[in-house]
Parts: sequence; structure tokens; C-alpha cells
Amino acid sequence: MKGTVLYGPRDVRFEEREDPKILKPTDAIIKVSATCVCGSDLWPYRGFNPITQPTPMGHEYCGIVEEVGSDVKSVKPGQFVLGSFFVSDNTCPHCQLGYQSSCQNRELIPGAQAPYLRVPLADGTLVATPDIPSDALIPSLLALSDVMGTGWFAADAAEVKPGKTAVVVGDGAVGLLGVLSAKQMGAERIIAMSRHESRTKLAREYGATDIVTERGDAGVARIKELTNGIGVDSVLECVGTQESMMQAIRSTRPGGYIGYVGVPHGVELNGQQLFFAHVHLHGGPAPVRRYLPDLIKLVWNGKIAPGKVFDQTLPLDQVAEGYRAMDERRAIKTLLKP
Repeated sequence: MKGTVLYGPRDVRFEEREDPKILKPTDAIIKVSATCVCGSDLWPYRGFNPITQPTPMGHEYCGIVEEVGSDVKSVKPGQFVLGSFFVSDNTCPHCQLGYQSSCQNRELIPGAQAPYLRVPLADGTLVATPDIPSDALIPSLLALSDVMGTGWFAADAAEVKPGKTAVVVGDGAVGLLGVLSAKQMGAERIIAMSRHESRTKLAREYGATDIVTERGDAGVARIKELTNGIGVDSVLECVGTQESMMQAIRSTRPGGYIGYVGVPHGVELNGQQLFFAHVHLHGGPAPVRRYLPDLIKLVWNGKIAPGKVFDQTLPLDQVAEGYRAMDERRAIKTLLKP
């Protein structure tokens, strides 16, 4: 089969790779129905995360089970499944507390931008849908494998509750789905920080009540102005830069909560400044597996449509253009069809 391989900064190739096969009795092989480019894929693509050898790319996936190992019991060939970007056994102490992305046996899913994918620890990682979905549902189900689950974790970690005010820092796919998550959790006011028209429009559709275009000090000042100088109850930090993290901390009222899911790059926190901010910080790699059963129900029953973040669809062999479009911000998120 052919799949996506990153050779170095902005050097994405679609080339021959070995077909995946069952290596352990806990493995499953799925035929990928849809995959995509993630914002986090852009860090190595841009050279911020150096790679030392050609690297298969992609960690978001959904599709039909082709084959399972002898120990796999929870899924079977012919079922439509999706899973988190982290492999988990779903039985270790961390998994039992809902932190499957810190599973004692965790692995990152590698090489999902391909027609077929091997998923280790299939029983703990994969969740089957009630039936084979329609083509129209596939983008929204695909979004659950990372960006919707990550946006949901950001809102959950930020303690978004009915009647509260939330700010979402970041207008990429995760930030936009953080808006959707905050709306589902009952936030009364949702302030989206965005300056791109197409993203602002989707943020409004997903439930944003206010848009703030300013950044840095000006962004914090605008949020304080909107909240009578108090700050907000909850902030979803969905970027991972020093500016975005400080903007989140300084926008939060004393006693408020920050859920941070942007992969940190160059973020350093001043201990004394954090001490006197009086805020709660919680985040990390999203435990997507914790939320999958409930999120699948929401998509299946038409309650949410996270697949709207895919504003570009390409055949998998045009994956390099998908990376370029996201890098140049011509696309929010690119869906790839094998």
C-alpha cells in the first residue's frame, strides 16, 4: 500500500509502505474510511519538532475492522470503529480513572494517513458505532478520534458548567470544537478569540456569543472589558504558545479554571505570577477514549456535527497539498479519503 511519510520540513511524500499485519494477539487491522491532517502534524512539518528519519504520519482514523488478533473480544471484522490517537488497555489504574492517554501501556498511533492501519490493544482502544454509518456521518465520527475529544477535554478540564462564562483561545479545529463543547456543557456566554472570517463564522454557528480579535495584552484587556473587569470562569487554551497560555491565565478570574490542550512549544510559567493568579490549571494529552462512547451517541443522534471543521477534502494521494493548505491557513482542517 501507499501511505504518508514525512522526510523533513515541508517534505511530505505519498509512497510505498509495508502493509500492516497482526503482530500481537491484541491487535486489529482496520480499512481506513477517512483520515486527516492534524494541527499537531504541522509542528514537525514546519521543523519545530525535528525528525531523524522518514516518519509515517497520521493519528486520526475511523474505518471497518478487517482482521483481529486471537485475544480481541470487543470488536470484530465488519464493524465500523474509531479510536483515540493514543493506544490504551483501558484497564490499568490510570485508565480506570479516565486518563487513558496516560495508560501504563500507551503508544501513539502511527501512520494513520494510509489505506490500512494496525491498532494495538484493540479492545481498550477501539469503540464500535451502532451500525455502519452513512457517508454524511463519517467526517463527524472522524473528528471524535482527536479534535472533538480534545476540545471536549479542554472544556471539561476548564470546569465549564451551565450559566458560566468561557473563553476559547485558538480558532483551529480544536478551538472551534472547544466552542461546541462549551455550548453542549451549558455555558451561558462563550467568547471565541478569532480574527479569521471563516473560523469566526463557524465559531458563531457552534455557539460563540462574542468574538475577540485582539491578541496578547489587548486581548486580555478586551476580555476584562466584556466581563466588567472580573475575568471569566473558564478558559480553554487550544494553541500551546507562551502568548496563548499567558493570555489564558490573565483572562481567568481568581478561582477560575483553565483547561489547556495546546501542545506546549516554548511555554514557561513564572511561579510567583501563577501563585498570585489564583487559578486552577489542568490539561495535557486529551483522554479521548474516556469520552468516545458519549460523543458517538451525540453524533449518531444528530446532536452535534463536529465534522464541519473539515473545510477541505482531498484524496489521500494529494496529502501534501492538505499539509500546505493547513500550513498556509487556507484550510481549517483537511480530510483525506483513501
